[in-house]
Amino acid sequence: MLDKTGIAKRIAREVRDGMYVNLGIGIPTLVANYIPEGMNVVLQSENGILGMGPFPFEGDEDADLINAGKQTITLLNGSSIFDSAMSFGMIRAQKVDLTILGAMEVSENGDIANWKIPGKMVKGMGGAMDLVASARNIIVAMQQVNKAGQSKFLPTCDLPLTGVRCVKKIVTELGVYEIAEGGGFRLLERAPGVTVDDIRKATAGKLIVDGDVPEMSL
Repeated sequence: MLDKTGIAKRIAREVRDGMYVNLGIGIPTLVANYIPEGMNVVLQSENGILGMGPFPFEGDEDADLINAGKQTITLLNGSSIFDSAMSFGMIRAQKVDLTILGAMEVSENGDIANWKIPGKMVKGMGGAMDLVASARNIIVAMQQVNKAGQSKFLPTCDLPLTGVRCVKKIVTELGVYEIAEGGGFRLLERAPGVTVDDIRKATAGKLIVDGDVPEMSL
């Protein structure tokens, strides 16, 4: 089973040289720490940054440099800072190759709910709706079950939607999945120590298992 760091490490393997990547709030921000060395990847934040680096070491933080989740960050050589209008112009013009988002729920059709839980305070929508409507590829980083042990992989989302039929791939503490054509969570890899039966118990939506599913390596 993966912890949050493990999820971020696995997702970092999906990043390709030359990509422009937006990292959402939560687990996705950790991906910045695990971009393979020597790979040229430009990280974008909707609050107006192009060229984010990994998180700063303790004592090196600059309170004026933050990502969309208000975490302190570092900047790489050649980075740029600009206003949110320009940032969202980049997003809406489909200049972002990959968006990595957290989620509260995902449906078997690739719908995502990640901005609102009725009756509870959350940070807000942010740029999520623009990102899911405009990104060329969307990967979700999330926990597969909630604190009560209930699945967050559902036939249909119960929470208000952020986007419809937009998610391509999901990485959780239990495995790696893609949304199958026609619907369903196709299991691609199992997390270390996790069985297919464990995954079935944690999946309320349609689970597709094709033959022997390999255990992931990090």
